Amino acid sequence: MRKRTVRNGMRLVMAALILIIVASFYHGILSEMFSLTLAAESRIYRLGIFWAAAIGGYGVVLAAFGLVLPHEKRDESVRILPLFILISGLVMLFFYLLAASFDAPTDFEQKRLRPGETITI
Repeated sequence: MRKRTVRNGMRLVMAALILIIVASFYHGILSEMFSLTLAAESRIYRLGIFWAAAIGGYGVVLAAFGLVLPHEKRDESVRILPLFILISGLVMLFFYLLAASFDAPTDFEQKRLRPGETITI
């Protein structure tokens, strides 16, 4: 097993997970921060998911090749466990945010009119 190649593949998988979390759950915050339109917000989401899939796919292939390639002498000092723990934490964070998004109230609740207020059409 070539640990450096596996570690680089795992880093790409971790970057893909971060990109998926940002694109899925925080695209609204990004669009508000940069004053983007709804079309631009949708584009952020689509491009984020696309690039996360591309980067993650490449990372998985790279890690698989690292598992198959023969061992090198300079790979003895490479640690994979901390990166594996970070990836596991990101997966748990994703599922926590997914479960929390089901219970989150919608922001589009209509406010009641106060006495004397009118609706302008």
